Amino acid sequence: SQTLAERMARCHTPGASIAVIDGFDLAWAAGFGLLRAGAAEPVTPSTPFQAASISKPVFALAVMRLVQEGVLDLDRDVNDYLTSWRVPANDGWQPCVTLRHLLSHCAGMTVDGFPGYTPAEPVPTLLQVLDGTPPANTAPIRVNVLPGLSYRYSGGGTTVAQQAVVDHVGLPFPQLMRELVLEPLGMNDSTFEQPPPAAWAGRLATGHPWKSRPLPGGHHVYPEMAAAGLWTTAGDLAKVGLD
Repeated sequence: SQTLAERMARCHTPGASIAVIDGFDLAWAAGFGLLRAGAAEPVTPSTPFQAASISKPVFALAVMRLVQEGVLDLDRDVNDYLTSWRVPANDGWQPCVTLRHLLSHCAGMTVDGFPGYTPAEPVPTLLQVLDGTPPANTAPIRVNVLPGLSYRYSGGGTTVAQQAVVDHVGLPFPQLMRELVLEPLGMNDSTFEQPPPAAWAGRLATGHPWKSRPLPGGHHVYPEMAAAGLWTTAGDLAKVGLD
C-alpha cells in the first residue's frame, strides 16, 4: 500500500482535490500537494481545477432544468432554437438533430474532443469552432451519420447544444450556467468563464499533463465551454452528485 503523497509522487501529480461522499452527505473535502510543481502555494479545498469533460453532465443539468421549466424541448429540432448558426445539410440531406441526441452523443456529429488553446493563442468564437474556421484548431462540426441510430462520443455535438441554448435563452453561457446550476447548488468555487476570472489567477491549479511539467500558461482556454470549460473543486462536484 502507498500513502496518498507517495501515490501522487509516483504518478507525477503535484496537486489533487478530493471529496468523499458518505451516506448521501459530503463527509469531507480537502486539497493535497501544490498548485504548481516546484512552487510553494498549496492546494486547498477551494482550489479550482479544470474539469475537462465533466463539464458535459453539469451542462446537461442546466438543459434539463430548462426542459423542466418548459423553455426547451428535448425532442425538438435544434435548428428551431439556433439563430446564429444552423446544423448544415449534408449533400442535400437536412438532418433533424435534437437536444436528446446531442446530450446522449447519438446525433451523428463529428469532432470527438477539443485540445484547447494556450492563454497566449488567439481564441476562436464558438461560431468559428462550429464551422472549423481559423483560429479554430478543430474540424467543422457536422452530421455524417443518421441521428439516433448509434452512439458516438462527440464534444462537437455538445458544442452545438451550447450554441442552441445560448441562442434561445439569450444569456452569455457562463451567466446561464451560474444562474441555473452553480449558484443554486452553492458551487462557489466553480465557473464556466473562459478564460477564468482574472481575480482567480493566484488560486488556480496548474495543469501538468506529463511528469509534473506545467502547461505553458498554466491551463488551456476552451470556448467550447459546455464540453470542457468548467473550473471546479471536488467539493463542488460532490454537490452536483448529492443534489
